[in-house]
Amino acid sequence: MTTGTVTGGRRVLAPLGLVFLIVGLANSLVVPFISLFLATEVHATAVQTTVILVAYPVSAVVAAWAVGRVSDRWPVRRPLMVGASLAGLIGMGLTAVVRDYWVLLAVTVTATAAAGVLFPQTFAFAREVLAQRDPKRAALGISVLRTVFSIAWVAGPPVAAALLAVGGFPLVYGAAAAMYGLAAVVAFRLPDAEAPAPAPASTDADGPAAGLRFTILLTIVAFVLLQTPLNLGGQAVALFTTEELGGTVTDAGLILGLCAALEIPLMLGLGVLSTRVPLRVLILLGAAAGIAYQAMAAASHEVWQLAAAQLFNALFIAAISALGIPYVQDLMPDRPGHATTMSTNTFPMGQIVAGPLFGLAQSNGYRLAYVMSLGLCVLGFLLLLATRPRPPAQSPE
Repeated sequence: MTTGTVTGGRRVLAPLGLVFLIVGLANSLVVPFISLFLATEVHATAVQTTVILVAYPVSAVVAAWAVGRVSDRWPVRRPLMVGASLAGLIGMGLTAVVRDYWVLLAVTVTATAAAGVLFPQTFAFAREVLAQRDPKRAALGISVLRTVFSIAWVAGPPVAAALLAVGGFPLVYGAAAAMYGLAAVVAFRLPDAEAPAPAPASTDADGPAAGLRFTILLTIVAFVLLQTPLNLGGQAVALFTTEELGGTVTDAGLILGLCAALEIPLMLGLGVLSTRVPLRVLILLGAAAGIAYQAMAAASHEVWQLAAAQLFNALFIAAISALGIPYVQDLMPDRPGHATTMSTNTFPMGQIVAGPLFGLAQSNGYRLAYVMSLGLCVLGFLLLLATRPRPPAQSPE
């Protein structure tokens, strides 16, 4: 690998990092305040709010899946990124001014959902760039880009609170729309990346292709099982802290902030380790940390105990969120768009599963959320442990 190649890779990865920062800020401005927006600005009922909160991840999964399946056939990654950014610009811009519930629902399941395509497609673009220049450090590069997204989430909510105080939700969504517009400009200036040549398809139902498909399916199921506790725990932590541990809302905020602060160095550290340690080992370590955290949280009776457990929670989040993407990409090296979409879709799929489980916790005590999360983490860990990916077959010289 030449110095020029490395420099060229950095010239591409730097604007990609900027895209992740911009999109992370746009998301972190609006996502934490969606329920408040619907209640105070739209005057949506509890049922209407639930419909939007479920409709968005479902439509985002469908949009990302459809685009991911076709994105690997032609070198159209950059136009897709530009289009998704423009969809975000339209979706956020309309949400800034529209207050009719049914119009907002339509915007959510179309333009806003289409904007969700930007996240997996940017990761897929990064994978193609890294695979061409330094394949051994692809996981490190993906981890660094994922960390940039997390950094944006540290800054976004306080900025959103300040914007709310100055200009209300029109200013918040207007700022998010402007960020998507900036992302479109940055993505437009990126070079086109060549789509990898498709691997020859196997018609043997019992052959290696069928075995690999089964491995990928089980891996995705395992990641959904692991992503569900991330969503369920995030929904339950504030209420668990205040209603069952005797803490305050401030305590819950400090716990969430502590976890976010720990995630960033852990993501970078795991990225560096991925150049020396197999991704599978690091993923299993993260799943084991998730088991430890859910058990400690379920057994907590003091606020400090839940706070102390955040080290394990941060390791869990860092491993599954940052390394899960290159892990699935390695299973499908010839289809980075489809692989990245499958990996990133496990988070909204976890949101969908977490919804009814959170309802059970509301009715039976928020500690139940962590007990259920413990069971899900154990199942996910065992499924990953039993699913050992085979190395890709080498092409004959």
